[in-house]
Amino acid sequence: MSTLTHAPEHPPHDTRSAPRTRSGSRPLTGTLALARLSVRVDRIRALVWVLGAGAMGFYFAHAIQIIAEDDTALASLAGLYADPVGRMMVGPGFGMDDPTHERFFAAGYAVFIYILIALMSIFTVVRHTRADEQAGRAELVRANVVGRHATLTATLLVTAGLVVTASALVLVGALTAGYAWEGSLLVATTAAAVGLFFTGATATMAQLGESSRSATALSGGLLGLAYVIRMAGDAPEVGGTALSWASPLGWAQQTAPYVDDRWWPLLPLAGGAVVLAGLGYWLSTRRDVGAGLLPARLGRAEGRPSLGTPLGLALRSLLGTLRGWTIALVLTSLMFGSYAQTMLDSADALPPELAGVFVGEDIMLGYLAYIALFMAVFVTAAGVGSLQQVRGEETSGRAEYGLSAPLSRTAWLGAHLTVTIAGVLLILVAVGAAMGAGAALSLEEGGASRFGELLAAGVLKAPAVLSIVGIVTALLGWLPRLAVPVGWLLVAFSAIIGTFGSLLELPDVVFDLDPFGHLADYPVEAIAWEPVIWLTAIGAAGIAIGLLGWRRREVGRI
Repeated sequence: MSTLTHAPEHPPHDTRSAPRTRSGSRPLTGTLALARLSVRVDRIRALVWVLGAGAMGFYFAHAIQIIAEDDTALASLAGLYADPVGRMMVGPGFGMDDPTHERFFAAGYAVFIYILIALMSIFTVVRHTRADEQAGRAELVRANVVGRHATLTATLLVTAGLVVTASALVLVGALTAGYAWEGSLLVATTAAAVGLFFTGATATMAQLGESSRSATALSGGLLGLAYVIRMAGDAPEVGGTALSWASPLGWAQQTAPYVDDRWWPLLPLAGGAVVLAGLGYWLSTRRDVGAGLLPARLGRAEGRPSLGTPLGLALRSLLGTLRGWTIALVLTSLMFGSYAQTMLDSADALPPELAGVFVGEDIMLGYLAYIALFMAVFVTAAGVGSLQQVRGEETSGRAEYGLSAPLSRTAWLGAHLTVTIAGVLLILVAVGAAMGAGAALSLEEGGASRFGELLAAGVLKAPAVLSIVGIVTALLGWLPRLAVPVGWLLVAFSAIIGTFGSLLELPDVVFDLDPFGHLADYPVEAIAWEPVIWLTAIGAAGIAIGLLGWRRREVGRI
């Protein structure tokens, strides 16, 4: 008996010309299937993002025509952005020496559309890359016939599609307002370029950290840094300074729609998007699934005894999020407070429309009261972000592990709420202290007396913050899928009303829906205790209702 051995009649196909992964599949195998899956899973969330960006563009484009019906009113409003403080808030103020409705739209509102689309890109990329790896879904997908780069490619394609669709809706909103075609197309294209830039940036950031939280923090920090650099660059003079060109948002606003209609500043945005996306691909080949390139800090050899308690475990889970918000908001408050002397010096030269944004006859105190409100809205965002992480603990299944111990549901959620509430209160104190310190150091006279006032101004916003935390907690207990979206919607609503409320002709009922609008603008106005009491009561009631719902519903409910 013998075994015949001979060469095969047909030699195997030469695969050297087609690069393959170790599993034998091509790098992009399964890309379209994963893209369809991402669209299917994200259909509701994506629709909300796209329609929200489109609605914002449509509203801003038409609102200015209602606010300023004639040239006289428009010219007076243009003074908002001819002033350094106004340029610091919204941009370099191109065309405000000869304002039109379309120029006002581009100079005053377009940057917020860019930021919203950038946030959509950040959250979408993180959710379909790092968040899937963290939850273990990526490994299940890669166990199939899927190329190494298929997931990232599908994510980039889906995100780019959302960005382009949202930008197209912004174009429709501008055109329906009767604005020039070229300038409107430039605004929409710039919005798309900003979105794609942060899509590529997030593709890189997703390779660095070990969690979706770190990827979001890195990408969001980049966006925040871009805005701060733009503020510092645009404030000194109309058209911005050299520092404006150090920011992606600065590049976007240097296009000067409806004025110069410059397209070439989009080149660094487009080039940056391509380079950063390519870097993301390259970095993804240098790490394992679920791992990050940045070295993780080594933990203790033995866990602290506090980790054996609900409160200690909650503090360990939420501390990173709250600490990141604290650092960012304290630095921002310190910077805003340092403008106190500038406001005092330019009080007489401020246009009446800008002065009208600030409460009271003392422009400097009105400015600081406005900043206290502005920062309190961001503190609320920190609270909503913390509750979003609590929801993530549930959807990822980690909450069930915790509840498998001899631990009641009320104790688990109550511990996380305790850390969240204590965290936002401490951030309010830190923000007020930083703003007071900045004002005290910048003011030539009476600076020390302002420290205590501004510290109190920050703390007195706590009832409004707690009311929103209570509403989100109530939804977390009974309607968990709505909790996080509604929380962010309330934050955005408060930010828009607090920033543009005095310029928008809205019904009183809309202003009544803003929790911050019921509180006195201390230190300009005397403290009104009635809204403090009932806003605190709303927060307490929401927390109680949320705890009750949490005890009754199924844990892990999606």
